[in-house]
Amino acid sequence: MSNKISLENIQTLTDFKRNAKEYVERIKTTKSPLVLTVNGKAEVVVQEAQAFQDTIDKLERVESELKTLKLEALRREIAVGIEQLDNGEYTELDEESLTTFFEDIKARGRENLEQNNSL
Repeated sequence: MSNKISLENIQTLTDFKRNAKEYVERIKTTKSPLVLTVNGKAEVVVQEAQAFQDTIDKLERVESELKTLKLEALRREIAVGIEQLDNGEYTELDEESLTTFFEDIKARGRENLEQNNSL
């Protein structure tokens, strides 16, 4: 199934209503969704039920895989942090140095925003 919708799969709602049976048969045969327009603007997608369910199932699998990957990455980061602590690779901050630390982070964040906005 293609990720792009071809121009022949974009029709007016009025034409769809007039020729609904033919369009439904075409959707079932091609497994491609049909975009319906109202006043020239895409408003509705009509899709075969099984193709829609397949899309939902695929999305759920991808979300589950992404969640698993994020959890694995977090576990690796925690393991690195624990190893750094065990090896003494850390800096202790007091109230004054912590305030300076947060101000530096804010300043870098503002600089990044300014750079991104100027692009």
